[in-house]
Amino acid sequence: MANDYDIVVIGGGPAGYAGAIRAAQLGKNVLCIERDKLGGVCLNWGCIPTKALLSNAHLVEMVKRHGERFGYHGKGEWNFGEMIGRSRGVAGQLNKGIEGLFRKYKVKSKFGVAQVIAPGKVKVGDEVVTADAIVIATGARPRPFPGVEFDGKTVITSKEAMSLEAQPKSMLIIGAGAIGLEFGYFYNAIGTKVTVVEMLDRVLPIEDEEVSDTLKKSLVAKGLEIHTSSKTTKLEKSAKGVKAEIETPQGKKTIEADVALVAIGVTGNVEGLFAPEVKVEIDRGHIKVDRENGFATNVPGIYAVGDVIGPPWLAHVAHHEAVYCVERIAGHSKHTVDYSIIPGCTYTEPGVASVGLTEKAAREAGHEIRIGKFPFAFSGRALAAGESEGFVKLIFGKKYGELLGAHIIGAVATEMISEMVMAMRLEATEEEIVHAMHPHPTFSESIMEAAGQGLGESVHI
Repeated sequence: MANDYDIVVIGGGPAGYAGAIRAAQLGKNVLCIERDKLGGVCLNWGCIPTKALLSNAHLVEMVKRHGERFGYHGKGEWNFGEMIGRSRGVAGQLNKGIEGLFRKYKVKSKFGVAQVIAPGKVKVGDEVVTADAIVIATGARPRPFPGVEFDGKTVITSKEAMSLEAQPKSMLIIGAGAIGLEFGYFYNAIGTKVTVVEMLDRVLPIEDEEVSDTLKKSLVAKGLEIHTSSKTTKLEKSAKGVKAEIETPQGKKTIEADVALVAIGVTGNVEGLFAPEVKVEIDRGHIKVDRENGFATNVPGIYAVGDVIGPPWLAHVAHHEAVYCVERIAGHSKHTVDYSIIPGCTYTEPGVASVGLTEKAAREAGHEIRIGKFPFAFSGRALAAGESEGFVKLIFGKKYGELLGAHIIGAVATEMISEMVMAMRLEATEEEIVHAMHPHPTFSESIMEAAGQGLGESVHI
């Protein structure tokens, strides 16, 4: 007897909806089960609405920093509620877009909490559906501070941070990764007193050290209070909101704030996902898969992709994992994700984007390297835009000139990094980047200039 579906996808986020659509494009009968809204956390409460808020912050910052110099002499009054409303509107618009794509490609959807009760069987509410293959794409959720549960009001996640009823006067952020810094930048820009605490020795610890140091200096100059190499030893609710005790290199410090945003990592959404008799292997909150074998779990016919399988927790990685997974299931291809060429982006101002090895990692790997660097302060386009902060830093192998890593901090870093991803994918060399004609005046020509600077051929530095 035939199953109800060829593929059932559990989760409708960047992994789930992309996998479902791609499977349908390949002629498969697909059902996507989502417990909340299509688009998942990324579209509804993460990637997209946060960028709407950050665009607001950038506009506020531009008026503050350059308003009069640009000829603006207005009052610069801003409404917090309208900022939040615009962000929610953007998310709603894109949510409807996914519904339209599902109709276009004939992807069926059900809403509810799903549980895999056996290989090929999924229960949704009181209904059981069957499938040849099950793809788990349930994502991840923020990890709470040890001993302190989220309450959505004073101890919050990124979800509540983008939908607060009123702007807090002060905010404590625990964790200086991308999420912590993006919200820190937004709230500081609109006038909230922001304090960031990071246990490691620098912000954005996975980025190139020079980039991390530059970003910290910029954010501190904008008004953020940032404590690195500092440990939050206690967090509790207080009459004001929250109270934290931290150990800093300068000694112990007590911080009080209206709200605490905890951004110390995530854990996979696996609770209740499998019936006890379905022995899918889970390791430290994430489903274990064979990434080289189509993201198969240890149970035949069950696959998992995206944040639920662990780092890197990035929407674009989840998308590609899901697409390659269903293509393998459909017998269409055997593509795999190249985890050595994954762009990372932080949407502060200046923004940060990178791909490949950092300078330190390249040296530790034994590479003899040459570095090309070009500051945006020498870019005509950046100066015209009033966005001359930051630089492009490219790392090449000294012998063959191969691109090992690219690191950008600047106004449009997150847009520029795609060129470097493509360059690495196509194994472009230092010389080829120099001789690829870039339009003038643009921010992107700084890439050409950085490569030229490494070879001693840049004419603008």
